[in-house]
Amino acid sequence: MAEISATLVVKLREMTSAGMMDCKRALVETNGDLAAAVDLLRKRGVATAAKKAQREAREGAIAQCILPGARVGVLLEVNCESDFVAKNEMFRAFCDQAVRALAENPAASLETLRTDAIARIRENIKIARHQRFEVSGNGLVAAYIHTGAKVGVLVEVGAGNEATTTRDDFRQLVKDITLQIAAASPVAVSRDQMDPAIVAKEKEIVAASDLLKNKPPQALAKIIEGKLEKFFQTACLLDQGFVKRNSEITVGEHLATVAKQLDDQITIRRFVRFQVGEAFAS
Repeated sequence: MAEISATLVVKLREMTSAGMMDCKRALVETNGDLAAAVDLLRKRGVATAAKKAQREAREGAIAQCILPGARVGVLLEVNCESDFVAKNEMFRAFCDQAVRALAENPAASLETLRTDAIARIRENIKIARHQRFEVSGNGLVAAYIHTGAKVGVLVEVGAGNEATTTRDDFRQLVKDITLQIAAASPVAVSRDQMDPAIVAKEKEIVAASDLLKNKPPQALAKIIEGKLEKFFQTACLLDQGFVKRNSEITVGEHLATVAKQLDDQITIRRFVRFQVGEAFAS
């Protein structure tokens, strides 16, 4: 049996918000396997959503750059050692320089910029990750950085007609979508874009949960279907309640309404949401 250290128990608690004894028992039963312990606690209904188990806190900032014409955009995460430096003007200036360089040239090398920034700021700086979107066809990219630069969003939205992308209603829709993604943290645009492995994992967790114990066989399928439906309503952008309307309608319904007003087909093609520290999740 693996030795379960207090440090490991505390880490599992931070990842799941479960009780200390629940965490220790889960680690004992999984021989110290942290990921397996998270799943076990979720099955028992004593852990919060898996998202907490997917990240470890690190300092840094998220930066964005949308080139003129809104057809190319980049989202970038840069990490540093302290929150003090993350708020430093020189550090933020480096982030802005780096993200613009990647927007203008996807093959740009940032090493010289980074080395210079380290020398000036006197703290280690790492480029954690970046995502670059370039529009194909009619559409535009937009970005949003939440206050404090700890969360950032990049999204591509397509339209059937080029003229639609210049309309105020379309641009407001795109802005609202970036805010939705930042606030509600979806996993995919729609159900058909959801990674099958994620769906399979969710089914496994639901099927093994204590809620289904001693339930008659004829009720199991319906319960699992209901739980998965709730999962999709949380994880899929189009199925989420539209935050700006207090979830009275879904994002998909709002999208359809705006598309009808503009007499065009509008599609959320893809998005990324970065939160500082996620790139270092264990």
